[in-house]
Amino acid sequence: MKGVNLFLANGFEDMEALGTRDVLLRGGIPVVTISITDDYLVESSHGLQVTADTSWADLEVDEPGTDASDVMIFPGGMPGSKNLAQHAELMEILQDHWQRGGCVAAICAAPGLVVSQLPGLEGRKFTCFPGFEEPLKEKGAVHTPESTVTDGNLITGRGAGHAVAFGLAILRHLKGEEAAQKVKEGLTI
Repeated sequence: MKGVNLFLANGFEDMEALGTRDVLLRGGIPVVTISITDDYLVESSHGLQVTADTSWADLEVDEPGTDASDVMIFPGGMPGSKNLAQHAELMEILQDHWQRGGCVAAICAAPGLVVSQLPGLEGRKFTCFPGFEEPLKEKGAVHTPESTVTDGNLITGRGAGHAVAFGLAILRHLKGEEAAQKVKEGLTI
């Protein structure tokens, strides 16, 4: 799947989705928000109504040439992460994206529920919200309780309090340390 796409399911975590999007936009990365339903309106875990850029019905995924500069982003939150993981067609697209070398970024519960569905995770380092480690560990991935972890084309974040760091990790992956540092300075952190 081409581009930088952030997937929204009802019950997504506000900070993890919107904070990540904000950091990437500040870094000059266009981010497309995608509702995983046919409705453009998605409700966060805290009741915030967000209008996605596109809906599942209008999504076009048949673009050739996926590489590590193409990122599928999965915010956490409950039941948002569970809703993402249970969307069979999205999980098929995710697996195809991964097998083509695309980058996958997930935070909070999403690494345990979404990323754990990917093949080839043996030895990969990750972080996630405490209590969601086991599905990845069972696939041979190595948990670390850091704020964010980048392991090749896999970027994971621990939770809502790490949303800015997660966004910066994705930005660093796409545009390098200098771009990430510039946004970090602009945010006065």
